[in-house]
Amino acid sequence: KARRLRDEVSQIESSKAERQREEDEREQERLNEEKEALRQKNEQRLRYSAEVPILKDMGEEVLERVDFPPRLKGGRSRIVAIQAPLPLGLVLGQDDALPGLTTVDEVAEEGNGANAGVQENDIVRAITATQTTMETPTWQLLAGGIGQPKTKRFMYSVDGRPLEEVLAAIGSNRMDPDGRDVWLVLERNDGDSD
Repeated sequence: KARRLRDEVSQIESSKAERQREEDEREQERLNEEKEALRQKNEQRLRYSAEVPILKDMGEEVLERVDFPPRLKGGRSRIVAIQAPLPLGLVLGQDDALPGLTTVDEVAEEGNGANAGVQENDIVRAITATQTTMETPTWQLLAGGIGQPKTKRFMYSVDGRPLEEVLAAIGSNRMDPDGRDVWLVLERNDGDSD
């Protein structure tokens, strides 16, 4: 009788251990699936984002990662951020087949754009642009002053913008008092060579 009781207890404990092992395996499998989903999500985010200079409230520029939803269908593109001095040596255009998209139609062989890695058929998603505004301290306003001109550089999204506006924004970088390179955020088809 005691032996039978010991055998039953042993069977119960071994079945408990087996169930615990199965639960642990299921939990580990679930954790692995979550980890893989997170890895794929991070990989997707890195593919469609770039670190670019962002103008903050106090006038400082900070590099931040910015997401750019893909404009090309099929998941075969990626975002590339490039810096190059003016003149870029690029011919930009807009095609009726891709409304609202500014593309690189030609790249001058030895131009600054080509040297920085810009390629034909890249889609321009964002660029740096500058804007000059009058900054007036409060004490000058009270005294009737008009202020001082101040030029700010910022990232400018070109999605859906007319070509003339995009070209003017690129050209505005000549007004940068620090003479910094132009930032171009491009969407590149992975079928294109690097």
